Amino acid sequence: MKILNFPKIKLYFLFLLLLANAMIFYAVIASPRNYLLKVSFLDVGQGDAIFIESPTGNQMLIDGGPDKNILNALSRVMLFYDKTIDVVLATHPDQDHIGGIPLVLKNYTVSKYVDSGATSTTGTFKELANELSKNNVKKEIVGAGEIIDFGDGVFLKILHPYELKGKDTNKNSIVAKLYYGNSTFLFTGDAPTDVELYLAKTDGKELKSDVLKVAHHGSRNSLSPEFLSAVSPEYSIISVGKNNSFGHPHKEVINFLGDIKSIILGTYDIGDICLVSDGKTIDKK
Repeated sequence: MKILNFPKIKLYFLFLLLLANAMIFYAVIASPRNYLLKVSFLDVGQGDAIFIESPTGNQMLIDGGPDKNILNALSRVMLFYDKTIDVVLATHPDQDHIGGIPLVLKNYTVSKYVDSGATSTTGTFKELANELSKNNVKKEIVGAGEIIDFGDGVFLKILHPYELKGKDTNKNSIVAKLYYGNSTFLFTGDAPTDVELYLAKTDGKELKSDVLKVAHHGSRNSLSPEFLSAVSPEYSIISVGKNNSFGHPHKEVINFLGDIKSIILGTYDIGDICLVSDGKTIDKK
């Protein structure tokens, strides 16, 4: 029987290649934690999608944008081999917030899906329900006062709604605040002005946040001076499509933010916006 042998020089390079791969793999799984919270406001066009990764590696996606753009957006902030997301939270069932979630469920293993219990009769909402069932994703309804714990001092507190009222999806939009040490982020979905005024009146002190995701893409119907005064954000993020047909963000909103000297960052202007925090300060990555 003839035995074929690799030339010694090939064996040498093969050994080096295997050793290099082993070192890279070890570096990935054993690298020290950097203890940073990462919050990425993804450019998905006319819609919302926010990806959160805690210092412990736990991940949450808040909303999924209007369409397939969410998959490209996630590929920009997640490692290529990472195909799992711990929690997907939908603030409300409008197309520009849940349109991409069925595709996320098809392409990623999602452990839990969270919403306010608000429903819709659209085809997208029905597709979302089918994908949740097909992939056996655990579903949970949350309301004001409930907390989603990421571990290591990071948690998300639901501020709204206390209970669903009527069929207006925007008024039933989830408003939530993310905490990590001294750093705070306020996510508002598409909450309209009357919801903001209610929160400012009842939970004014808790609204104070370093970062505000401006509600409803900078619509004039979703930002009041009273609410903005209570939040007093250092950064204000506007997630919206460039040259959109709605005229978002409206000039009044930009003026309100300018009056309090908040730093305005828009996905329509600079694309993805990634903020990182060590629990003390927040920086733009």
